[in-house]
Amino acid sequence: MKKTYPDATTALEGLLFDGMHLCVGGFGLCGIPERLIDGVLENGVKDLTIASNNAGVDGEGLGKLLRSRQVKKMISSYVGENKEFERQYLSGELEVEFCPQGTLAERCRAGGAGIPGFYTKTGVGTQVAEGKEHKDFDGQTYIMERGIYADLCLIKGWKADKAGNLIFRKTARNFNAPMATAGKICIAEVEEIVEVGELDPDQIHLPGIYVKRLIDGSPYDKKIEFRTTRDRETA
Repeated sequence: MKKTYPDATTALEGLLFDGMHLCVGGFGLCGIPERLIDGVLENGVKDLTIASNNAGVDGEGLGKLLRSRQVKKMISSYVGENKEFERQYLSGELEVEFCPQGTLAERCRAGGAGIPGFYTKTGVGTQVAEGKEHKDFDGQTYIMERGIYADLCLIKGWKADKAGNLIFRKTARNFNAPMATAGKICIAEVEEIVEVGELDPDQIHLPGIYVKRLIDGSPYDKKIEFRTTRDRETA
């Protein structure tokens, strides 16, 4: 089965609909599927529920979809660098489900593994635990978290072969691996696509069975969220 597509628009064709659930990889601007996000933006699909560690920054990453009012709900861990997110949340325009980072990763991993829920101590005694089932094990209280399973997963990798076997690069791996398994269909964008057999099997991070569609999104401009500099000391 051919998995490679020429661009994000064609890779997303026939998969987007209003009110759908998405899992989107990335951490800040590191390892985000920016070409696929632009494809969603171009399509104009709305009322989206998106599970992602954060919502990009103003005007970049998922921040573009917030600005275009295409997002109904975010399931996220850290959203402190996005003023538009803050504005929409405080004004009641955006529904937000805050989730600890480790719990979010496990919820996606669990969803991909067919596990509907699990117990964790993270969040016990905080607002995170409100409205959730509590259960004691060996004298310790845990809360139940639900697995996440989306209609569509969008991820970013470094290199893939034409069968969809994929390698992540360093910290850009972040949430992409668990997100890739947590949905009916996964689309990956990468920086390079090679022929089947060119990748060392021992180096594969995500087997191609999880990747249904694939695009080469290069070249990329590696964006930096905050650039901090200091004056060079005189010799």
